[in-house]
Amino acid sequence: MQSEVISSNSTNESTKFRNGVDRRTFLKIVAQAAAAIGLTGSMAAKMVAAVEKGARPSVIWLHFQECTGCTESLLRTSHPGLAEVLFDLISLDYHETLMAAAGHQAEEALEAAIRKNSGKFVLVVEGAVPTKENGIYMQIANKTGVDMLKHVAASAGAIVAIGSCASWGGVPSAAPNPTGASGINEILLGKMIVTLPGCPANPYILLGTLLQYVALGKLPELDELGRPKFAYGRTIHEHCPRRAHFDAGRFAEEFGDEGHRLGYCLYKLGCKGPMTHASCSVLQFCEVVDAWPIGLGHPCFGCTEKNVAFTMPMLKPAEIVRPTPPATYAPVTAPQGYVSPIATGLGGLLVGGILGGGFLAAKKIGQQEAVATAGAGEKKSDISGASGEE
Repeated sequence: MQSEVISSNSTNESTKFRNGVDRRTFLKIVAQAAAAIGLTGSMAAKMVAAVEKGARPSVIWLHFQECTGCTESLLRTSHPGLAEVLFDLISLDYHETLMAAAGHQAEEALEAAIRKNSGKFVLVVEGAVPTKENGIYMQIANKTGVDMLKHVAASAGAIVAIGSCASWGGVPSAAPNPTGASGINEILLGKMIVTLPGCPANPYILLGTLLQYVALGKLPELDELGRPKFAYGRTIHEHCPRRAHFDAGRFAEEFGDEGHRLGYCLYKLGCKGPMTHASCSVLQFCEVVDAWPIGLGHPCFGCTEKNVAFTMPMLKPAEIVRPTPPATYAPVTAPQGYVSPIATGLGGLLVGGILGGGFLAAKKIGQQEAVATAGAGEKKSDISGASGEE
């Protein structure tokens, strides 16, 4: 389909990409990436055109306080796979986990990438940044995490916080937070930051954000917390596969009971789906069906929400914001009108007046007809009597 959108009048040299795949395979890779996050075919075509022009986004990826789970999630993409992502869709110029260089060579690679793509590269940050006691709880190449983040961010064209740790602090910021772990938005004040919370974040959300940035030159529409609306626009509760059980009042009461085995709603076991904005139920992990907490029989614990994950007790039921089906669902009954008592009284007076007026008019007409009939009879009698006398 995409080959019909973009002209194929290219030379053999231009149809080969960095890892040797042909153009047809490359079109398939981009189409898969776009479809994975719900983008249209026309958007995929624009992505292809941008990448063919050599506009692969340069990405510098920094690690701070984290478990590397977001990187591990990226390593397990298969539609497209990691090789296609790295060689055809983005240019990953610095990543401490995946790069071969180390020590001073790694630092030289970082500075070279900053100089070459200053003002254009995408900075991806994974992990919270310790701020207490001047940031001494993390140092890389004799620089604190705070200093390194500010140095690289100063030259970035776009900044993305991947995972809950970078977005708002995540696990390292849980009470009592001895290192002062913070999300990068608390350090890079005044900068536009795209936040992709999750523990881990889904790699396709990152990929879609990067490709839209390079194809259209702008970031996707964001909510008030900097999250892309295409991925965080609705709560888990709104598109949960167990929502029908919630509406019908069918709940698992404890782990392993009959309701739990039958796939009933997990709300009473502490599910935070009603409070959590994410797309886990429709964009699952590792290309494995039901590879997300509720799909595996465990309540959602709200990993994308700062005031839920690692803050509320895991088994405490969430607050229900909308206890009835939302307006996006078809109504069970058609909406009915409402007539106030005053309107009813006025209507009664009006109808009564009409009926009363009609009754009086009919009565008057009847009386007039009776008088006319009586008058005609008297006149006839008078005529008959006069004729007899003659």
